[in-house]
Amino acid sequence: MKKLFLFFVLVCTVVLSAGEKLPKYIILFIGDGMSTPQRMMAEEFSRKTGKGELVINHFPFHASTRTVSTSSLVTDSAAAGTAIACGTKTANGRIGVTPDGRTRFESVAELAKKKNYKVGIVTTVTINHATPASFYGHRISRSQYYELGLDLVNSNFDYFAGGGVAFPTGKPAKKGAPLPNLPNIYDLAAKKGYKVLKDKKAFMALKPGSGKILYSGAPGRIPAAIDAGKEDITLAELTAKGLELLKNDKGFFLMVEGGTIDSYGHGNEAASNLREVLALDDAVKVAVKFMEKHPQDTLIVVTGDHETGGMSMGFAGSGYAMHMERLALQKVSIGKFASLLKDARQAKKDFSYADAQKMITKYFGLQFAGNPKKEPMALSAEQKKALEAAYKKNRLPGALKTVMNQKAGIGWTTGAHTALPVLTTATGVQAKRFSGFIDNTDIARTLKSLLK
Repeated sequence: MKKLFLFFVLVCTVVLSAGEKLPKYIILFIGDGMSTPQRMMAEEFSRKTGKGELVINHFPFHASTRTVSTSSLVTDSAAAGTAIACGTKTANGRIGVTPDGRTRFESVAELAKKKNYKVGIVTTVTINHATPASFYGHRISRSQYYELGLDLVNSNFDYFAGGGVAFPTGKPAKKGAPLPNLPNIYDLAAKKGYKVLKDKKAFMALKPGSGKILYSGAPGRIPAAIDAGKEDITLAELTAKGLELLKNDKGFFLMVEGGTIDSYGHGNEAASNLREVLALDDAVKVAVKFMEKHPQDTLIVVTGDHETGGMSMGFAGSGYAMHMERLALQKVSIGKFASLLKDARQAKKDFSYADAQKMITKYFGLQFAGNPKKEPMALSAEQKKALEAAYKKNRLPGALKTVMNQKAGIGWTTGAHTALPVLTTATGVQAKRFSGFIDNTDIARTLKSLLK
């Protein structure tokens, strides 16, 4: 009965599309770990810091989106990515296959390629990570990085860009074991006709007609938005180059993932998490500019695969107040600060907690003097005590994260995923189809129905 109902819905969608304008250019954005709280708080942070509203939150059509997998109410990125890419549910950990692993699904990207559209996959994390791999991969486990790399090479997609390929010569059989010496994925890609690039200048110089591209902007994920320097590639730049290279008379499908949102959700690190949402929004702005030049041909859809961290808009210690602007005082990620602290301690033999306090003030804006009731970033007696104790136990970075969350008024319920529905928004040709309460599988089904 359920299959019959789903078939009926799909048929209705196709019938409704008959005679209507279909998009030539389809651009799908996925915020890994991004649900409503991340989008709302990122917008508040952006407004409080003078950068205005997020474009992703003001598209004309929106839908609350269910994310459950076949094995759990709380999905992982593999099952959620497969649902969004293929339009079919699977179990956590599976990529592009049924829960038993026996049957392969066809993704919207693969269908688009079959129909002679150009296809691009962009991410801030490794290119064979769960979400991007869901659009070209078919494996029983998301941890089969090398095998997913083989799927990438054999996909014949036109444009891959983001972090590096994880385990390009194979993943160790177990922790601590030596790396296998399998044929390098990058070499295999070159033999398949891909122009393999790792230099930003060469990548940015690419022109339409350059052929199939595999660009690795970093050995792993590209630098976090909060830590990135001018020399580092951004998600917006990867998106812009993709739009430039993929544009053609037939059309294209481009998937862009803000993959690092999830990482900082797992770490409950608000300042870095929200900056990743802003980085995704900047990439969407690039797509909107493209749509302005092709208003009758473009569809833009923005969604999340699941929520990460149980992020909440409010913290018991701050009452009803939220102060998102205080997060702007954090200049580096917690991981980067840990590295800077380690370097400082190695460089100065008599490095003391007083030296650490200066670094804390420099990188987080926290003040060790002053009245916290009058000066927002002044530390309370309890916070000072907690930071000093954490320093003595070599746990200072984690304690700083907690204090910054408290100062901003942000709470977290977990370091894992939650089953909170995500928000899907859309604009452009046929964007009205992304409205109401939908399942994540409806995204791929709808997009597939729009391919000519």
